[in-house]
Amino acid sequence: MTHMSTLNQGVKGGAMRVLMNHIYEYKKGVRRLVLYTFNQKYVKYAVERLEHQDIEYIIVPLGNDRVNLFFGRKECLNVIRMMVDKPLSHFTPEEDFMLGAMLGYDITLQCERYCSMRERHLDLARVVSA
Repeated sequence: MTHMSTLNQGVKGGAMRVLMNHIYEYKKGVRRLVLYTFNQKYVKYAVERLEHQDIEYIIVPLGNDRVNLFFGRKECLNVIRMMVDKPLSHFTPEEDFMLGAMLGYDITLQCERYCSMRERHLDLARVVSA
């Protein structure tokens, strides 16, 4: 095995170890919804793992060979289907807050992030209307 193929195996192994940890946390009830961003060349492997464990998922291509993989409870994925019609970076402060809360991010930090984003949003609106 060449050094490059060993290196590639390590990258795949690392990326999929993270996925397997997310699946483990989901199955244990630590998370109800997971967002994992990774290289699209591993999509087949990820989908096989999720389907083997009867876990619902949504794949959102990002370009540049990257995808966002959402998986979790059906109720959460129903909300994601309604929200993810644009890049996450274009979410309103409210959408961003809701997604972060659904993903189980620290609620105090989400509140701080929301207030900061909302203030920037309002500042931009003032500049545009001036």
